[in-house]
This record gives sequence, structure tokens and C-alpha cells, in this order.
Amino acid sequence: MITFLKNEKGLVHCETREPNCWINVTEPTEDEKRYLIQDLKIPEAYYNDIEDVDERPRIEIDEGWYLVLMRIPYKSDNIKIPFSTVPLGIIFKNDIYVSICFYQTEMIPDFIAYTVRKNIIKRNNFDITLRLFLSSSVWFQKYLKQINQNIRLAENKLEKSIRNEDLQTLLQLEKCLVYFTTSLKGNNNIINRVKNIKEHKDSYDSELTEDVDIELKQALETTNIYSDILSGMMDAYASVISNNINMIMKQLTLISIILMIPTLIASLYGMNVPNAFENKPFGFLIILVFSFSISLLAVLFFVKRRWF
Repeated sequence: MITFLKNEKGLVHCETREPNCWINVTEPTEDEKRYLIQDLKIPEAYYNDIEDVDERPRIEIDEGWYLVLMRIPYKSDNIKIPFSTVPLGIIFKNDIYVSICFYQTEMIPDFIAYTVRKNIIKRNNFDITLRLFLSSSVWFQKYLKQINQNIRLAENKLEKSIRNEDLQTLLQLEKCLVYFTTSLKGNNNIINRVKNIKEHKDSYDSELTEDVDIELKQALETTNIYSDILSGMMDAYASVISNNINMIMKQLTLISIILMIPTLIASLYGMNVPNAFENKPFGFLIILVFSFSISLLAVLFFVKRRWF
């Protein structure tokens, strides 16, 4: 889907392309791809790079065309990986400014609505690009709060009963944090490269670049903190599970020893050979009492040693 956005008390929709407008493309079709490549003449290699879901953040300049590729947070319906990142490509040259994302995210519509609320206009190509970086950092932090809530929920469940499902939830959230960490590091590197482009240094808003740096670093630090907490929690629960298994094996071993005593005595006196009680009227009862007495002494011994 292609939308055209022009400066008018923020970035508002317009029916057709106007000079210096923002062309936002989401989940492009084949017709929209032809429009971008044939009509707007954007490099097809740039388009293909953005289409690759595993493409890393970077900036390229070729014959006046700029490609700024960042990773933005994405909330999916996939239960195994509820949060991940997807590429957002920004291609611009002179008065052509195109953003392409092959996924429907919450960030872009929210950013457009935010520009209307705050009367933010597109001053130049790098200005709106930096604002998109700022918006992505804010959305990273929003999703990090949701991840933290999911961690606490899983932790509360694990405190009551350690189940495989809850441990798998923690493992899935740990994967999400790994995706966030690598993407934020890549975005931070791209921001530093963008700021160091000499011919555009004078056009940057110093307050805006500072805000982008702060939000990016805050999102990255928060991700690292949550990742460390989650790793420590996983290690702790792994130790608890291992300890529980050892306790169960210990108890089963003790029960086997206790049951082995009457079994051994019964085996000895059950052999088809003469013994001291074969002609005794109460021989069976004596052996039975003796066996259970020895087993009871073994139980008392184990309890005294706190093995039970």
C-alpha cells in the first residue's frame, strides 16, 4: 500500500505525489514495485535489500541515491517469537523520499499521527529520517515494557509450580531480547554514520540528534538489563530443577533400600532348605515382624539423618 504525505500542520495524506512529499510504502504489491522502480527510478538493488527480512542496518550512497536501512520493532502473532524486528528502508534523492517496509507495523501509523499532533513537518530528508530513528527507539521501549510484564507473569507462575510451558515462555522472551539488542546496536552505528556525513552536518537539528542518541542508548541499556535478569533467572530455575531431580532420585533410592530389606529376608526364608522356623507354628509371623522391624529401624535412621 502506497500513501503520499505532504507538509500541512504535520504530515497529512494527499491523493497524488507532490514535490518533496513522503512516499510511505507498506507491504508493496507487484504494481507498486514497478511504480517505485520504473517511475521513480529507485535502484532495484535497494528494494531487494529491504525485502530481505534478515538484512542488517546500514547506509549506502550510489549516484546520489541514499539508502538508510534500519531495524524497527515488530509485534507478531507468532506465539513462539511474539516480538522481533523487521527492516525499514528509506531511499531518497533530491525531492524523492520513499520509505519501504514489507510488514504492517504499529510504528509508522503512530509516527504519522504524532507529526499531526505536534505539527512536525518534513524540513529535509535527513530530518525526517532522524525522527523515524527516534520513533523506532520509543517503540522499542514500549515493547520492552510488555516483555518485562510477560517476564514477571512467567516468574509468578514458576514460583507456584515449575512447568515446561513457563520455562519455554522465558526462553522465547530471551530470543526477543537478542533480536532487540542486535537491532539497536546496528541502528546506533547507522546514526553515528549519518551524523558524520560532512555535506549534511550543518542541516541537522542538534536537539533532535541528541534526543535520538539518548533514546537509542536508553533502549539498548534497558534491553541489556532485561536480558541479564532473564539469563540469571533461567540459570536459577535450571539449578532448582536439577536440585529437585536429585532430591527425587535420593528419595527413590531410600525407598528401594527400605523395601529391599523385607524382600531379602523373605527370599532367604523362602528357600527350599531346612531353617529354624519351618516347624514353628508362629514362624511366618515372627519373620514378618522381624522384617518390618528392620525396615522401621532403617526409616528411623534415614529420618534422623534428614535424608527424608
